[in-house]
Amino acid sequence: MRLIVEHSTSYSFEAPRKRVVQSHRLTPSDSAAQTIRAWSVAADGASFGAAFVDGAGNRVSTMTVPGPVDGVAVLVRGEVETADTAGVLRGHRETVAPPVYLRETWATAAGIGLHELGAQVSAPLGTLDAAHEMCALVADTIAYTPGVTEADMTAADVVELGQGVCQDQTQVLIAIARIRGTPARYVTGYLLAGDETVGDEASHAWAELYLPDLGWVGFDPANRCCPDARYIRVSSGLDALDAAPIRGISLGAGEESMDIQVSVAAQQ
Repeated sequence: MRLIVEHSTSYSFEAPRKRVVQSHRLTPSDSAAQTIRAWSVAADGASFGAAFVDGAGNRVSTMTVPGPVDGVAVLVRGEVETADTAGVLRGHRETVAPPVYLRETWATAAGIGLHELGAQVSAPLGTLDAAHEMCALVADTIAYTPGVTEADMTAADVVELGQGVCQDQTQVLIAIARIRGTPARYVTGYLLAGDETVGDEASHAWAELYLPDLGWVGFDPANRCCPDARYIRVSSGLDALDAAPIRGISLGAGEESMDIQVSVAAQQ
């Protein structure tokens, strides 16, 4: 399948900023599941530093916009050929060892509710059956409900609430996987939406669990499936903050607002 992506992230500042500096993880990498045919990241008046690939295989670049500036629009356009590998990540170059992803973060810290949830998994640890069981358990426990959670809520908070969006479900799955001794990480990317899918194309997220017999395998509890040809994988990290596509600072005072527009379409 060939997917066409157009994605804009626009920032508006109440008062002009002296400078805007951002770190981007907006460019996907090739793997057996995806081949990047064309991809660009641009912003008017911006200069981009040298790009590099980090230990997780994420493509990272730095963007600077000198001031005074009252707004910045980051525009992403791309074309990706995708294939269905049943969620198994093959051909992705990285150097970080899987046990690193057993590390607990503030967002995925294990609370009582998470331990109780993890204790319900009956399949043998480290197996594909256990991973599918954990994904289904999260989907059954955390109802996909937009607008009820905040970006800074933890996995423990979400379990107590019982509702959330793809970010929340993903961090809960990561937390219980780590409790059960399975390395797990947060993945950001795009999803070609359809009548039977849930999740926001602009910020869709899913988890990857490391299984000894298969390596990294993706699981999307929001859609109760493994990523297939409808998905484009962009970046990964220990949690949502660590995997954020855009992080940065703007020098100056006053409020700022952000607007995200995205389109993912299949080329005929």
